[in-house]
Amino acid sequence: MGVRYTYTYGSFQLCHGKAFPFGASVVPGGVNFSIYSNHATAATLVLYHKGSPEPFAEIPFLREFRLGNVVSMVVLDLDYEDLEYGYRIDGPDSPREGHRFDFSRVLLDPYAQAIGGREVWGATPRSNDIYPYRAQIVTEDFNWEDDRPLEIPTEDLVIYEMHVRGFTRHASSGVSPDKRGTYAGLIEKIPYLKELGVNCVELMPIFEFDELDNPRQNPLTGERLFNYWGYSTIGFYAPKAGYAAVPGQQVNELKTLIKTLHHHGIEVILDVVFNHTAEGNEQGRTISFRGLDNKTYYMLDPDGNYYNFSGCGNTLNCNHPVVRNFVLDCLRYWASEYHIDGFRFDLASILGRAPNGEPLVNPPLLEILAYDPVLAKCKLIAEAWDAGGLYQVGSFPRYHQRWEEWNGKYRDAMRRFLKGDGDVKEIALRLQGSPDLYAKSGGTVDSSVNFITAHDGFTLADLFAYNQKHNEANGEDNRDGANDNESWNCGVEGVTADPDILNLRQRQMRNAIALLMISQGIPMILMGDEMGRSQQGNNNTYCHDSELNWVNWNLLKSNLSFFRFVKNCIAFRHAHPMLRNLQFFAGADYMGFGYPDISWHGVEAGKPDWADYSRTLAFMLCGKYAKGGTEHDDFLYVAMNMHWEPHTFELPKLPIGFKWHTFVNTFAKSPQDIYEPGTEPASVNQRQVLVGERSIVVLVGR
Repeated sequence: MGVRYTYTYGSFQLCHGKAFPFGASVVPGGVNFSIYSNHATAATLVLYHKGSPEPFAEIPFLREFRLGNVVSMVVLDLDYEDLEYGYRIDGPDSPREGHRFDFSRVLLDPYAQAIGGREVWGATPRSNDIYPYRAQIVTEDFNWEDDRPLEIPTEDLVIYEMHVRGFTRHASSGVSPDKRGTYAGLIEKIPYLKELGVNCVELMPIFEFDELDNPRQNPLTGERLFNYWGYSTIGFYAPKAGYAAVPGQQVNELKTLIKTLHHHGIEVILDVVFNHTAEGNEQGRTISFRGLDNKTYYMLDPDGNYYNFSGCGNTLNCNHPVVRNFVLDCLRYWASEYHIDGFRFDLASILGRAPNGEPLVNPPLLEILAYDPVLAKCKLIAEAWDAGGLYQVGSFPRYHQRWEEWNGKYRDAMRRFLKGDGDVKEIALRLQGSPDLYAKSGGTVDSSVNFITAHDGFTLADLFAYNQKHNEANGEDNRDGANDNESWNCGVEGVTADPDILNLRQRQMRNAIALLMISQGIPMILMGDEMGRSQQGNNNTYCHDSELNWVNWNLLKSNLSFFRFVKNCIAFRHAHPMLRNLQFFAGADYMGFGYPDISWHGVEAGKPDWADYSRTLAFMLCGKYAKGGTEHDDFLYVAMNMHWEPHTFELPKLPIGFKWHTFVNTFAKSPQDIYEPGTEPASVNQRQVLVGERSIVVLVGR
């Protein structure tokens, strides 16, 4: 029996659609189109053949096709594989009242699962195209085989933050030339990630964005600048088409990448940007939300102007029920259709603001994400601040430990300590997973995502090579990027041939990695830090599609000893469950093992120096308390000396028959600076250890 139609429009046969799901979906005999607008007076479906500059049909939604504030209809006999579509929406053009309807514009469906127009990275788009970003229809025919999200315990994660294009774009990557800078190219580098030892990649934005929407040029070279990082979303359901090796295959290539990473035991977290869109402020472009229902989707002041808590011109009205459902539907889609393991929310404090911008005590969006049954096993990580001054590290809503946080206080404290300006009392807290921030709010150790570097800021190499940012190439007169970096150039700004300074910088990089990997919480390292990648002192490289951002794989050869150091530190963390506890330390022998779970020391055992001027600190972990006493581990001892003079540390006594073995000594020359876990040699002196200036020693007692 054929599909019965009830209406015709020209040569098209139409029938009543289904309001849900929103977007375009293939149904028997045709395609169902459904779109929401609270304030629109009329809507028209605009149909294109793929790549065609002009539509082949414009079909108005009949009054009979409206249900509440949703219009939907089925168009029969469409060749959806050769179809691109958009909408014209009519309504009041009254910005002061919050309305910016313009029927002359063709609008992108916010639920589009693929978007045409930017299929080839950096390719010049068609000029004067009134509809440059084209919604396309995706069929669900990918063979996942037996793949599913990995559900690695959060405390066991080692996260690698990376940019899909930058990871393999450089010619030195060894990736097939036609796959450099793509999802497929990343697949070729999975053996490298396995060797490094990370078990989770956090992908910088892969939702569709336009890399060409940056109007500036590099004033130093005249080269065009890009929207390289992608924190300016155009389509929240659509993977970045320009990251596909084969144009138009972005959906299958991304799914293949995720399936392959899972096969190798590596989770995938997406960096998602729900705080603003690419439409900008009052002078910005109308792409989608602004023309569909501006007053619903954006935070507006009483005069109809955009609140700008994102620093990017507009702010999504995330706690409006419609927008809240949009975000929830989107995350459910990525979790179910792409098997994503978790999400990192950019400027997540915005997600807790009311429509008037005020912070909410119990934000509905954050609560519903925490308790959603589909997202129940997904990691939810908040960047717990925004550009409007709301800083919530330690106070972001927990909802029974469902939210982890990028711990900016960990980053800042460790940077100060490493350059000799730190407060050892604060360092002791950060090393323990920041109980001062999370225990009081019901959090656990894995509430803290620890990092010293991230995409936003200096790389690890630059952290010890520059005192100030050097962002002149960004075309903003060095005004962009953070000014307070807590960095130290070790005596010379930038490039130097001084061997003493170079040795100190290398030691500081080792100190940073060692501290990160022995800290309680979830460690995150930045792409390329493990091989000493530099951005020439630029701490805001959002706009550069060049070698400034691409990983130069030749660095592996010149920094092989440092790569070995990082790799062994990660392996050490995996090997010692005492470094991956969920519960905070008690600092007491609460199980009667004869040792407390953690004890603090100074140059004298049992006598830490907590003075403000102190630059030395040591601690010992008793391995019998690993994972709350459910697992057994060795004793671990860490001595940290950020003084510019060496110090001898008295070692705490071990049980009879136990000996100290040296895992790390950052002052020693490679290969004696670190050993593979399990091969550590017994320390020559079992009573004390000399810790060189600005260096760290890690011992294993067994």
